[in-house]
Amino acid sequence: MDWISLILIPAIKSVLLVVVLLTGFAYLSYIERKLVARFQVRYGPNRAGPFGALQPIADALKMVFKEEIIPLHVDRLVYVLAPALTVIPALVIWAVIPVSGGSITIFGQTITPYVADVNVGLLYILAIASLGTYGIVLAGWSSNNKYSLLGGLRTGSQMLSYELPMGIALASVVLIAGSLSLVDIVNAQSVVWFVVLQPIGFIIYFISGLAEAGRSPFDLPETENELVSGFATEYGGIKFALFFMGEYIHMITISALATTFFLGGWYGPFVGQIPILGLAYFLIKVAFVIFLIIWVRASLPRVRYDQLMRFCWKFLLPLSLLNLAVTAVVVLLVG
Repeated sequence: MDWISLILIPAIKSVLLVVVLLTGFAYLSYIERKLVARFQVRYGPNRAGPFGALQPIADALKMVFKEEIIPLHVDRLVYVLAPALTVIPALVIWAVIPVSGGSITIFGQTITPYVADVNVGLLYILAIASLGTYGIVLAGWSSNNKYSLLGGLRTGSQMLSYELPMGIALASVVLIAGSLSLVDIVNAQSVVWFVVLQPIGFIIYFISGLAEAGRSPFDLPETENELVSGFATEYGGIKFALFFMGEYIHMITISALATTFFLGGWYGPFVGQIPILGLAYFLIKVAFVIFLIIWVRASLPRVRYDQLMRFCWKFLLPLSLLNLAVTAVVVLLVG
């Protein structure tokens, strides 16, 4: 019966995870529009359904039934594949993110709250996250449009640059936890969350996450005042919706990883006595980080591209290296 534990159960968990993420993405867009409206003293969506709650469904139907137009000058195969290359990595990362502690046994099968516990989970995440760059870069290149190409080039340089301080900040976490497994990293925070031990690391990760996800004030790849819509200029209908989906799922993923690496994952009061609280704590922490991301969008203007790159290479990267060095010395002395 190994096929049940090795194939069937992971497949069911994967399908369930994808369904939850796709539903979460739709209503996250609604929540963001409502929150930003409140920040700006507006109402936000309020026409489709009670309080505008059916707006995500209306938007989805509009995108699905919108006419598909593929310009004649594009590289058709790459143009069609690029949106999928943006969404898939954001979904696949969730295979190693633990959303709760412990496990349950059903019909003799042990079911864990994650698809897989990989002993090199952090390396897996960094490798998969870097693949998301290809979707946007190829979208810009295949569109055969100067604005799209500039947006794609910005994406490549922006994501590759900010991956460095993000990776170094997470290396500081690994030094303290002593493991690359995300389950072990969360368990190492059962007493003290790493945001207490690594406040600078958390700030570096959060800023880098905004840049990685292309969120404001770092949404330079699609800046409409300069590049029309950047890499997405030639896209419409469901293909544009896939890019939109990738951005929001990436935002959820960045928040879940921040929760896992710095905010104690599923740990919280009475979680040992009532294990189901672990999932509630995890979701609350993810929601808190998402709120911070939306708050930043509503508060800060978009930076110039030269400021974006200068900030990374001249400030964020040296700061992350200094934080790693100090962490290594402290771990060595304490250990």
